[in-house]
Amino acid sequence: MKRTLVSETINKTGETLKISGWVHVRRDHGKIIFIDLRDRSGILQCIISPGTKNYEEFKKVRSQWVVNFSGEVKKRPEKLENPDLETGEIELEVSEFEILSEAQELPIEISQLDMKLHLETLLDNRNLTIRNEKVGAIFKVYAQILRSYADFLRSRGFLEIKTPKILDGATEGGANFFKIKYFEREAFLAQSPQFFKQAGVGAYERVFEIGSVFRAEPHFTSRHINEFVGLDAEMGFISCPDDVMDELEETMKHVLSEVEKNCPAELKIHEATVEIPKKIPRLKLADAVDVLKKEYDKEMEGIDIDPEGERLICEWAKKKHGSDFIFLTNYPWDIRPMYIMPNPENPKETFGFDLLYRGVELASGGQRIHDYDQLVANMKKKKLDPDDFEHYLQIFKYGMPPHGGWGLGSERIVQKILGLKSIKEAILFPRDVKRLTP
Repeated sequence: MKRTLVSETINKTGETLKISGWVHVRRDHGKIIFIDLRDRSGILQCIISPGTKNYEEFKKVRSQWVVNFSGEVKKRPEKLENPDLETGEIELEVSEFEILSEAQELPIEISQLDMKLHLETLLDNRNLTIRNEKVGAIFKVYAQILRSYADFLRSRGFLEIKTPKILDGATEGGANFFKIKYFEREAFLAQSPQFFKQAGVGAYERVFEIGSVFRAEPHFTSRHINEFVGLDAEMGFISCPDDVMDELEETMKHVLSEVEKNCPAELKIHEATVEIPKKIPRLKLADAVDVLKKEYDKEMEGIDIDPEGERLICEWAKKKHGSDFIFLTNYPWDIRPMYIMPNPENPKETFGFDLLYRGVELASGGQRIHDYDQLVANMKKKKLDPDDFEHYLQIFKYGMPPHGGWGLGSERIVQKILGLKSIKEAILFPRDVKRLTP
């Protein structure tokens, strides 16, 4: 008999079917055994009674054993329906079963929706905890985000590319890069696909990538990670940085709307809501600093805003504009990379921006310098040697349109949508300053 998925049993009352999956929960009521069977599509209650073939053998079956069940789909008594399950109005009366794989005694209990585990315990047992319904929902939302991001950009004329992750130089500079000891010269893991995205613009006008990014972050916090998946995009023939922000805004609106439409069960499990703004407000960084001082009596140290400042300015955007998002624009030249276009009206500022969402920076982007001579001059002002960027500069020798783009942290989107305490919960197998396993 061909296997039927749990989700396909809903309209098959009276039919005899075969289903396969994991024993999610076992409950014994007298001699009757109730099994909640889990497969990739959902959970279904199954009943094994003393009359079931090989009933005595089934008594040893425990949580996470893998089984085949064959039996008749029946409607549950009205008072015994489960409104929390999509299959809550039906059950499978098992006539035959087959044990496909046994499971050892579990080190932790994973069947409860809220496991209430310490983060380290959750991650130390990651191979098992991702089987939990609530944890599993995280990665269904994540998959939807990746899919809708790619689909939307393709619909807007962006070509998907894949760029190398082993480089001869640190793209973003600074100290947070990983060195590779393999080649005859120094090599680094990619901090960003920035240079290659710009090369892509020179050929295809619009490109995007979903790929791994590596940062040697020294921090052990709820928002930092050493390896994450970046959602990058770059677009040519722009007239100003607003063109880039407009595109990113429409992208985020689409991603959120698709999550809202396609992941209602997963959002419900996490008691999460998605609010799509009509228009994302835009505020110069200098003005944001003034708002923090005036509204929250918070003085910023330096020329950027800290994590608390990000949280407060998002609180202000929600109160003032009804938006969970806010663009902070015109970042200072001193703290932006050498490829960001300076503001010709105020060279101390750039056409760089950040996108914040529910208190956390999601994306960094801006308009890039597309003129070869201007880029070389900007490198020198930042005390960089243009000879170290020979291959990158080659892009701009042969005609580059005005262009810009962004880099999004995919896991931060998941974290903030679902209200997860740590970004590590939004990564299947996270890697940070203290973790290389499992």
